[in-house]
Amino acid sequence: MIKVLFVDDHEMVRIGVSSFLATQPDIEVVAEAENGKAAVELALELRPDIILMDLVMDEMDGIEATEKIIAAWPEAKIIVVTSFIDDEKVYPAIEAGAASYILKTSKAGEIAKAIRSTYQGEQVFEPEVTNKVMARMRSKQPVPPHESLTAREMEVLLLIAQGRTNLEIAEELFIALKTTKVHVSNILSKLEVQDRTQAAIYAYKQGLV
Repeated sequence: MIKVLFVDDHEMVRIGVSSFLATQPDIEVVAEAENGKAAVELALELRPDIILMDLVMDEMDGIEATEKIIAAWPEAKIIVVTSFIDDEKVYPAIEAGAASYILKTSKAGEIAKAIRSTYQGEQVFEPEVTNKVMARMRSKQPVPPHESLTAREMEVLLLIAQGRTNLEIAEELFIALKTTKVHVSNILSKLEVQDRTQAAIYAYKQGLV
């Protein structure tokens, strides 16, 4: 039996969801809370298997309540159940420690499914939330140093990797030797390497050659 603490400031929502969950043979709502403060107290006292957490509530919102519960009980499995899908709610809730994030517009059966999946250690996100999280993760991906090179600097780097001297590079690209030296200096600086050998090694490791 999966024991659930249901947190929501709307009594009718609590009644409706709790009534449905009562029909599930493997799920039991052991307690309800109408605000974050009560949620923290009940969660730490009862240690339910799953906590269904609303976000916008009086006294203490769901994000703060999630933070406090996770800080005191890291193993807690919290499912955010909310009407909000904006960045100001999604990211803070996940960063606070929410395991899953679903919307109140979800069908009752989907909420039950999310409870079971989260209980099994899976994460359940609305498609919109998944897209937001993936986009944020991509935006945080470090940019390889060589992507800051200009097209000409990339040409010079590839020739360096081939073992060409500055003079040979200048002749190959039809540019002045002085200009070649400037390009080489910029490449070493942007790649944060000490010499041409390290620049060549970098090019090979990155699969540029």
